[in-house]
Amino acid sequence: MLNGQLTLAVGGGALAGLGAFLLIREILPATPALGPALRRLHQPAMVGRRPASSRRTEWLGGLARWLRPPTRDLALLDRTPEQYALSVLLSGLSGLVLPPLVGAGLATVGVGLPVALPVAAGIGLAVLFGLIAHHDVLAKAERARREFRRAICTYLDLVALQLSAAHGPVQALERAAAVCEGWVFERIREALRIAQLQMHSPWDELRALADEIGVAELGDVGAIMQSSGAEGAQVHETLRQRADSLRDQIRTDNLARAEAVTARLDVPGALLVFVLMGFVLYPFVSRI
Repeated sequence: MLNGQLTLAVGGGALAGLGAFLLIREILPATPALGPALRRLHQPAMVGRRPASSRRTEWLGGLARWLRPPTRDLALLDRTPEQYALSVLLSGLSGLVLPPLVGAGLATVGVGLPVALPVAAGIGLAVLFGLIAHHDVLAKAERARREFRRAICTYLDLVALQLSAAHGPVQALERAAAVCEGWVFERIREALRIAQLQMHSPWDELRALADEIGVAELGDVGAIMQSSGAEGAQVHETLRQRADSLRDQIRTDNLARAEAVTARLDVPGALLVFVLMGFVLYPFVSRI
């Protein structure tokens, strides 16, 4: 009996360790993968039956549809709904097996728990860990979206400089994107490359990317450059003004976020005052 409980505890501990490793891997920031982007550029012709790997992940697609993933946030992070569903599922399983493992560990030292307690705690932790994985995706997407907006300011200035140097609208967009490094400009270069391969106008592709990832500022670049390409307007001053207004907006958002954090810090400060008042008043109250 003891050997069986020990085996169960060791196996459960291994599963919990695997779940914790996968959860930490999802929480830590990662560099967007270039492989999916290249696969989107070079889609193979699907003739006949689907590949075995696609059939093996069909259940993940069904789970993703049931979970209703945040598609724009996942597109910004360059993740698929299947990857999102898998991370939520693994997080939920980690929370589900953790209480039974703790109960088995306590049972090995002679401490018995009711069966209903680990089961109820496992269900509660599974839901909690799944929600944590979901909100982690939302938080990462929000940080990535703020970074994307900051990069757009630089991109607007670079495009305006290229236009001032007598380059055409399409060439200005491509040269400005090629100057800088980083995952944001890689996404912009990818969109411009797709527009070139599919013989679309680059501003339409930029606006499509803006709608896909939920960054309206990138769509503003496409709209401004469309007026330059269609009407021949000199828009470099418009681009600089949009960059300045975007910087002001980012500065205002950062100030509002800092004020919100400061307001949250007032709560523990007030609690600390009450604790100090309790220490000061306790000797007098105890003598009454």
